Amino acid sequence: MFNRLDAIEEKYNELTKDLSNPEILNDFNKVKELSKEQSDLEETVMAYRKYKQAQNNLEEAKIMENDPELKEIAEEEIATLTTEIDKLYHELEILLVPKDENDGKNVIMEIRGAAGGDEANIFAGDLFRMYSYYAEANGWKIEVLHELEGTSGGFSQIEFMVKGANVYSKLKYESGSHRVQRVPVTETQGRVHTSTATVLVMPEAEEFDYELDMNEIRIDKNVAAMKLIEILLAKGMINQATYTNIVKHANSHISQAA
Repeated sequence: MFNRLDAIEEKYNELTKDLSNPEILNDFNKVKELSKEQSDLEETVMAYRKYKQAQNNLEEAKIMENDPELKEIAEEEIATLTTEIDKLYHELEILLVPKDENDGKNVIMEIRGAAGGDEANIFAGDLFRMYSYYAEANGWKIEVLHELEGTSGGFSQIEFMVKGANVYSKLKYESGSHRVQRVPVTETQGRVHTSTATVLVMPEAEEFDYELDMNEIRIDKNVAAMKLIEILLAKGMINQATYTNIVKHANSHISQAA
């Protein structure tokens, strides 16, 4: 593990040196690429440096322990540093776990009220506020793309983008069904209801440049329409259910035409 950490720190130092190179600084795309690579390593390197510093402090405390006048202070320091080193070691083990290539991306999220009627929509609204507060606490920004308000509050559906550092790594496990058991505000007899809402989390697709030769294009209306629908889905402008219904209807129409 420590050989790997040494290699990561060495790479981090090389990137720091490269980012001070005037030739590289004149290349915006190169600077962006190297800065991203350095940023991905920074958390691991900082944790490793803290670990090494704590180890050095521990060795010094053990030497102090031999001095009768400093023995009591040294023992307290040793106990504190031992706990810190164990914590940092565990943190480093987690940081060395291979990362998802999408971890650093922004995300598009969709929340839908599911089972529970109006209370499910209210719960969907509660989830959206929760994610909004979490985003604010992490310094992220939220952009609402589409929303359908519930008749009694909340949302029957809301789609939004979350922008910031390592957003997908923190939110990707939120996908799925969420459940709440409580007395709804719409309940007049004090009964506990179970309601659910579904959450979908998708990494933002990367933009890329593509040079299209218009002389080589032959347009098929059906294919062009389906490509447009796929683009709308990728950009989060329609949801998966809508996309599936459109594809099903289009395939049926094409079969009848044939």
